[in-house]
Amino acid sequence: MTDPGAVFFQAMLVDNMPLTLFLGLCTFLALSRKPDIALGLGLAVTFVLGLTVPLNQVVYAALLAPGALAWAGSPDLDLSYLKLIAFIGVIAAVVQLIEMLLDRFFPAIHAAFGVFLPLLTVQCAILAGSLFMVERQMGLAESAVYGLGSGAGFALAVVMLAAIRARLAYADLPAGLRGLGIAFVLAGMMSLGFASFAQMAAQ
Repeated sequence: MTDPGAVFFQAMLVDNMPLTLFLGLCTFLALSRKPDIALGLGLAVTFVLGLTVPLNQVVYAALLAPGALAWAGSPDLDLSYLKLIAFIGVIAAVVQLIEMLLDRFFPAIHAAFGVFLPLLTVQCAILAGSLFMVERQMGLAESAVYGLGSGAGFALAVVMLAAIRARLAYADLPAGLRGLGIAFVLAGMMSLGFASFAQMAAQ
């Protein structure tokens, strides 16, 4: 296995889902207005990625990969074309569990998420974590570290953006930049900053 620390920081900083790979921008921009809501979103995404990436690795390796069903007498059977459906099913189950737990124990955060919490089921950043795991042929331990790193990177980015937007809430911005306009500008500037991590990793 690759060094766990290297995998974690690669996923968190170099392959940052919203700022480097530009995945999951819908919830990233929509729920980054208040730091507390952004932190809740970041924790939810980290929890979902941390669980679903290794779970999907087990599903893929045990059932879907070419030759995975050799134990059942079908060594030539390749079900990898079903990975999208299988991965979304696992993600949907985990998101449903989170939604029920938030509704029961943290109703304020559940209400703040609104429609965006169920949409985590089909959020491209979460699905991409499992697809990248397959593409990079990660083992179980490596996929768990990668999922947590990807979630931590999303949480870091969305909390940073929310903190900056909160500071600019009372700034005298031009009319065209208020609201979502300044969010796009800030996300672009943060993306340039995170791009430097890729340059550092390449050296």
